[in-house]
Amino acid sequence: MEREPRIAVVITCFNYETYVGRAIQSVVGQNAADCELVVIDDGSTDRSWEVIQQTGVRAYRIANSGQRSACLYGLGRTRAPFVLFLDADDELLPGALDRIRPMLDPGVAKVQFCLTCVDATGHVIVERYPALEAFRSQDRVVDEILRSGVYQTPPTSGNVFRRDVCEILHQCDYDRAVDGVILLIAPFMGDVVSIADSLGLYRVHGRNDSGVGRAPQAATFERDLRRFELRLAHLRELVRHLRPEAALIAAQRTYYFRLMDFSATLVRGSRYRPGSFLQLLRAILTEPRPWKWKIANTLFSVAMFLAPLHQAQALLALRFSVGRRSVRQFLRANNASH
Repeated sequence: MEREPRIAVVITCFNYETYVGRAIQSVVGQNAADCELVVIDDGSTDRSWEVIQQTGVRAYRIANSGQRSACLYGLGRTRAPFVLFLDADDELLPGALDRIRPMLDPGVAKVQFCLTCVDATGHVIVERYPALEAFRSQDRVVDEILRSGVYQTPPTSGNVFRRDVCEILHQCDYDRAVDGVILLIAPFMGDVVSIADSLGLYRVHGRNDSGVGRAPQAATFERDLRRFELRLAHLRELVRHLRPEAALIAAQRTYYFRLMDFSATLVRGSRYRPGSFLQLLRAILTEPRPWKWKIANTLFSVAMFLAPLHQAQALLALRFSVGRRSVRQFLRANNASH
């Protein structure tokens, strides 16, 4: 008798022929009888579909429609109560599902875990990204979101969602990505379980949608600003039904918004207005973070604001780099900005 699936892994692929086979094998190699795996080829134009077919796993090929639509297609072809959306250029580490499975009870809305950042060749860039702490809670994460509009969470491949949280993706016509409002609404629907260990690989290369691994681009910051405003507007509607008494911060008052706006201005080659910079500092000081973090980010922001433009851009590149930051990195970025 077939075992009832406990977790579904949906791999979505668009032109990742180099990596998709490794992603699939990383799930198959878990030897998890209660895991259902489905692969969605999102209209790839390279050899991805051939590679996928060679693995023999259950797979579907659809017209290119973006990550969210591909994930929803896969969601509709699985039935497990918990779902992990794995990007085709990422992988699960051996034993990952064994670590995750005990956390999956009905009171949990999301399980998150660290990822090891690797480059295109598999070389390790940073061991744990982000550096999560271990906890299980709902209120602490809800409070952080209400006060700042964000919380510390890994990229798509580092999250497992309860199925009813995933269903909200049907409402997100404004967003092609999957790691948007469901990350924010999940804590309002149940506990978040955070695992401090790395259970997967996150590949950093020139095609990451997040822009991680690339030099800062104004268009990326501006796109993220628009996404953030739309996501918070949607979140506000959802929260109104779940917690009518909750007060969610306005997008423009958040540190995230102010940082993206500041960054986009610098990358465009313009100076930030003093009034807007004071709003950034105010957002840093009201962020629900330790004072050590507030002081460090205040000093770094002041340094970028006062520095000559090319040096400010170099500092910004350092700010958004992955891995350990060093003086050598700053000098390299500074030279590149001339």
